[in-house]
Amino acid sequence: MPAFPAATTRSRVRVPLRFHDGYGVDAELVTFHGLADGQEHVAVVLGDPGPVPLVRLHSECLTGDVFGSARCDCGPQLREAVERIAERGGVLLYLRQEGRGIGLYNKLDAYALQDQGLDTYAANAALGLPEDARDYTAAAQMLNALGITGLDLLSNNPDKADQLRTLGVEVRDRVPTGVFATPDNVRYLRAKVLQTQHTLPLAELPEAATLTELNVG
Repeated sequence: MPAFPAATTRSRVRVPLRFHDGYGVDAELVTFHGLADGQEHVAVVLGDPGPVPLVRLHSECLTGDVFGSARCDCGPQLREAVERIAERGGVLLYLRQEGRGIGLYNKLDAYALQDQGLDTYAANAALGLPEDARDYTAAAQMLNALGITGLDLLSNNPDKADQLRTLGVEVRDRVPTGVFATPDNVRYLRAKVLQTQHTLPLAELPEAATLTELNVG
């Protein structure tokens, strides 16, 4: 049995989602009572989830998800995840974990240090913050409240799968996302591969200078 208190669903509401590229899908947004961290996380139910749904744990990224920042791949990953999950049936957990859990202001402070040459993890450390402060107990609570005990996880991050398994959720398979490289985020993507073993094809990630030349050409 999971070693955390149960959460319960609070409300369910249908919301038509529409993206800037014209893609649209209807979703059910679910809120919860009793989440361990007290945050307002939301489950986005898409399509017709089967016995082993496709699930993504997506950490909130104001700069990428809302403003389209090219310094990360969060916005394109969110867009891709919604369509892939809708096609198969599953759930996207939108988790209020800005900046890998350090918060928006700290993330922007880390950006300033990255502009001085530090990678995304070293910048956090220089601020006296964890490289990744995210805990997925609330995500496991949400899944249990939705009756999901086994899933395929849409993620490049092995830590997400490891934490969910420790929390009693059966992760049958970890399905990689696409690669969304830009001149502004390729160093960030490389750091994720080298520092936290994200399953991105490192050999296929060009250097930033090469990407810039390709875009100019």
